[in-house]
Amino acid sequence: MANFFKEFKDFAMKGNVIDMAVGVIIGAAFGKIVSSLVDDIIMPLVGVATGGMNFTDYKWVIQSAVMNGQEIVKPEVTMNWGSWIQTIVDFLIVAFCIFVAIKFINNLKKKEEEAPAAPAEPSSEEKLLTEIRDLLKEDVTRK
Repeated sequence: MANFFKEFKDFAMKGNVIDMAVGVIIGAAFGKIVSSLVDDIIMPLVGVATGGMNFTDYKWVIQSAVMNGQEIVKPEVTMNWGSWIQTIVDFLIVAFCIFVAIKFINNLKKKEEEAPAAPAEPSSEEKLLTEIRDLLKEDVTRK
């Protein structure tokens, strides 16, 4: 049993597992940000642009509801194609937002990689030779 827990500990502490866990957590948080962007900012604008049309209300009734006065005996059977279209639109907007975010991050990385590296500090030999050169210049200018 102790060997089992040791194997589990080794597995859980591998770098790839931890990196994946961090990625999943950050991905979930980013998903909430993108969902809020879609639900709270983009979809109201789409609603205004389409005259307040809400696709989720569109459906095809396959079988009407069976009623007994005001009581529903058997609910209607519908194919909710409007909800399906709304889901596709949501997906396209989320995919576009993720594409833009990744493109932005890649551009930042690209600029970081292209930045010139700082010049290397001279070695101790180069420093010594520079001092000798400067001393020789001083000596020549004194004569």
